[in-house]
Amino acid sequence: MLVQTWRTRQFEYQWLRALGDRYVDFWHATEDSLVFAARELGLGLTPEKQNQLMAPYTDLAVWPDVADLLPRIERLGVTLGILSNMTGSMLEPALAKAKLRGLFSHVISTDRVRSYKPARHAYQLGVNTLGLERNEILFVAFAGWDVAGAAWFGYPTYWLNRLGSVTEELDAAPVGTGTDLQSLLAFLG
Repeated sequence: MLVQTWRTRQFEYQWLRALGDRYVDFWHATEDSLVFAARELGLGLTPEKQNQLMAPYTDLAVWPDVADLLPRIERLGVTLGILSNMTGSMLEPALAKAKLRGLFSHVISTDRVRSYKPARHAYQLGVNTLGLERNEILFVAFAGWDVAGAAWFGYPTYWLNRLGSVTEELDAAPVGTGTDLQSLLAFLG
């Protein structure tokens, strides 16, 4: 129950802060949402427990197919980049630890514009960084809300729907969808 409440509030806080122009970085928004979720559920949250619950954000695991398939996608001539709501100081060590940093030409944090996806100026970072038009960038999204935000912005969007989530009711369909990187590789081929 805590994780579900925390995760929901995490997104709500990011979106509310983006709409209200009251930015704090991903780490702080995530920490604030944890404190709220614990209080909402009547759970005691010591500093030690809070640190323990936040620790996985400093040591994110990658999906099992990533190490094999991302290099194959890159060999197709695809320039790989990341556009994330996480901070650069969270992304860079995680990519280095997973031995994936060398595959990504660009690691972009929405922290640069002091906002979060799905704000339009967060997606604009991809265009500005790559120097390409929106329609020249295939945006691969994990979450349905990110599919919608990217599609609304004008990116052709591929939904890497690893969790088998239902399609959002947001009038923003991806150009392709699959459940793993093999499906994306086939789509690109």
